[in-house]
Amino acid sequence: MLEKLQALWGRYEELCAKSEQPDFYADPKKAARLIKEKNELEPIVQAYQDYRKAQQDMEEAQELMADPEMKELCQETFAQAKQQKEELYQKLQILLLPRDPNDDKNVIVEIRGGVGGEESALFAHSLFRMYTMYAAKMGWKLELMNYSETELGGVKEADFVIEGQGAYSRLKYESGVHRVQRVPETESGGRVHTATATVAVLPEMEEVDVQINPADIEMQVYRASGAGGQHVNKTSSAVRLIHRPSGIVVACQEERSQVQNREKCMRMLASKLYEMEQSKLDEAVTGLRRSQVGTGMRNERIRTYNFPQGRVTDHRVNLTLYRIDAVMDGDLDEIINALATADQAERLKNAK
Repeated sequence: MLEKLQALWGRYEELCAKSEQPDFYADPKKAARLIKEKNELEPIVQAYQDYRKAQQDMEEAQELMADPEMKELCQETFAQAKQQKEELYQKLQILLLPRDPNDDKNVIVEIRGGVGGEESALFAHSLFRMYTMYAAKMGWKLELMNYSETELGGVKEADFVIEGQGAYSRLKYESGVHRVQRVPETESGGRVHTATATVAVLPEMEEVDVQINPADIEMQVYRASGAGGQHVNKTSSAVRLIHRPSGIVVACQEERSQVQNREKCMRMLASKLYEMEQSKLDEAVTGLRRSQVGTGMRNERIRTYNFPQGRVTDHRVNLTLYRIDAVMDGDLDEIINALATADQAERLKNAK
């Protein structure tokens, strides 16, 4: 591992030197690619430099321990440096894990009401609000693609794109079945009901990322539905695409133009086809659709929101938080951090 780190340090210094050349930006695409590589190497190189410094501090302290007057002080310095070195070694192992190539991509999120009738639709709306607030806290942009609501303000289905640095790397853990336990607004007797909603998170793909035969696509146009759309359109601007070979259906009605809605549909279709192919590869290699933590299967219950007890439990990492209001207001970092840490630990175990 240390030889690899030394090589990466050398590559980082090479990139730093190149970036200072007068003609570095003569080729903007190449420059952008090299800057991205340099930025990805920077945290690894910094951790490696800190690791070497801790190693040096240990050696110097060990030498000075030969002096009886310095021994006690140097023992403390040695112990601190040793602990720091061990922590940095673990950090470097994680930093050297292969990156998910989709981590820097935007995401397409799909929310659907599940079991529980109107309460499942109302819960789906709560989840939509939660992700909207989380995106705002992260400084990400949310772009609605398709939104269909019930008469009581619940969500039948909501499809949206979240654009921002690291969006997929954070939200990829949200795919799966979310369960709620609460007294519904429609319940007059005060009884607690259980309902579910399904969340799917896909890395946003462009048409160029996935081969799509235009002959395989059936396009349907219709008018945006007033209750769910942002507007009531007198023309048929909403678009539905059916991919015949896979049976995938995507729709978009939030733009005023049929062309814009079709473009969004194509991005969603490309993302769904990519996910389908990745699922096949995962099953062939591991026999599982995703790793234990990973992004989870869509029919797998991943989290329970219990309102009477004020708690949220993520079943994949056995994490329970007693601050449901904050979570529903988009405070998801503690949950996502725990899932990311568990995912890293699982990948480290598999890498050994």
